[in-house]
Amino acid sequence: MLSHPFDGRLSNGWGTRDALPSFIKPMTDEASPISMSPVNSNATAFSWRGATDAQRRVVVAAALGWMLDAFDVMLYSIVLATLMRTFSMSRTTAGLLNALTLIASALGGLLFGVLADRLGRRRMLSASILVYSIFTFACGFSTSIAMLAVCRFLLGLGMGGEWNTGAALVAESWPSALRGRALGIVQSSWAVGYAISAVVAGLILAHASWRWVFFAGILPAGVVFWIQSHVPEPPLWERVHDALATGGARSVQRGSVKALVLLTATNTFGMFGWWGLFTWIPAYLVLPAAQGGRGFAALSLTGFLVMVNLLGMLPGYLLFGVFADRFGRKRTFVVYLALAAGAVPLLAGARQPGWILVFACVAAFFGTGFFTGSGIIGSEIFPTESRATALGISYNVARGLSALAPVTIGALSERHGLAWAFGASAVAFGVAACMALMLPETRGVELA
Repeated sequence: MLSHPFDGRLSNGWGTRDALPSFIKPMTDEASPISMSPVNSNATAFSWRGATDAQRRVVVAAALGWMLDAFDVMLYSIVLATLMRTFSMSRTTAGLLNALTLIASALGGLLFGVLADRLGRRRMLSASILVYSIFTFACGFSTSIAMLAVCRFLLGLGMGGEWNTGAALVAESWPSALRGRALGIVQSSWAVGYAISAVVAGLILAHASWRWVFFAGILPAGVVFWIQSHVPEPPLWERVHDALATGGARSVQRGSVKALVLLTATNTFGMFGWWGLFTWIPAYLVLPAAQGGRGFAALSLTGFLVMVNLLGMLPGYLLFGVFADRFGRKRTFVVYLALAAGAVPLLAGARQPGWILVFACVAAFFGTGFFTGSGIIGSEIFPTESRATALGISYNVARGLSALAPVTIGALSERHGLAWAFGASAVAFGVAACMALMLPETRGVELA
């Protein structure tokens, strides 16, 4: 149940936990229990003060999972120009491969969400990391477009499962007053992962082939061992799970279905804007001017992407959580999306490297920072017994639907050039802002 006006009941439980094998039973953390007691929301923006060791480990685990998800996923975008030459791919085909990954993420989000509601957040977080790590590594063995497509699809399943399991884990472990900031920290790790992928890919490509870039994608698998041994399941999930196991009924707010549709639609348009823009930015920057690009050298591209992530994406994510805790989730969500829509044309119209960097940082700040809002609002709308599933639908179904973005931008660019094609991303951000206006405000909601 949640402490806001929606109410209602659905029947059917998940089954008993005791029936599960011992190796998949939830871990408890008696020495450092997760506390949901109210804390001072006016404390320093990113202070750990008042948080338990378990709460800190939860944030670190979810952040590592999301950071390494970005690391693995964005390797493809960074080596995209190289892959296009190696396999003689058109821009449309290259976009289709990325679209395939996004479609798989929708399926993975639903699959891992259902399993996380039944078997636990920590366990499915670990499983999703293993899946995307193994199949990113497998991409390095690709000898054809078809083989690369299969690997991209399978890694997309894990990519889709990581976000909702991690978001549910954090939301159920932190109180309302600081939940936005905690999820902002988690979401900001995507920017760090993107920046690391740019550095790693740049270093590898300077000395080896693109295959070794994908081989580096196995590294995140090592985090799973720490998560399994040091991160507890949220007591909130365990209480609800135990109640359902003894015959309790599942509850869901009557307004949840409408909110789920609205949040999914908002995410779909927002992600169309993001994937359409950031899938193609690396290629846009390195392609020669005669082909509609900006002619950056490989080393210049690496530095550019690191700057965009650390000066744009990272603070955008972090500050969204602060603004959402202080001024409201919905208001911050709408403002970010609207300003992202305005920033894209400025980026597309820039010609000088300095201005391209400035507007890319602004677009990254607002155009990626809004993702934090999806996790916060979704976590506070949906009930504990179906939270991971609902988050998976609202986020990853949207990611699957937004699979049209890379294809659309790629196809438009072949006729009009990438700069003009980015206009579709600006329109998508604007539509997302309009959709967000219809979402409920959830600031102050305590999960129970």
